[in-house]
Amino acid sequence: MEEKVKQAYLYDFYGELLNERQRHIFEDFVLNDLSLSEIAGEEGISRQGVYDMVKRCVRTLEDYEEKLHLLEKFLQIKGQVLKIRSLTRAFSEEKEQMLSEQKDRTVFGKPDRMFLIGKDREFSDEIDRLASEILEEL
Repeated sequence: MEEKVKQAYLYDFYGELLNERQRHIFEDFVLNDLSLSEIAGEEGISRQGVYDMVKRCVRTLEDYEEKLHLLEKFLQIKGQVLKIRSLTRAFSEEKEQMLSEQKDRTVFGKPDRMFLIGKDREFSDEIDRLASEILEEL
């Protein structure tokens, strides 16, 4: 994950635990993409002072993450939800394909519904497994 994106995520989860001055400087640097010089000019401190403040904030936010693992859990759940989305889209596409092909597929002169039921079950079992994992994490 790109460093600025990681810092933004950490700030989203733990930013309220920083004091007001730290939040302001960190927001300007990470979220508003201001340079160290721009922030130093606004705050009336040196570039080195801004740099040190940002580094301390990052270290503090990373310490919170090391203890609480909220970002890690969020990213894991996000991945599982994306997989569920992918499965449901694939299921819809495959079902449409099978329905169009099924017109020719018969067993004893009737449409072969068992084939579709088996595929439905595979997709629903995988979605259920992912949903259970997500719920266990919460």
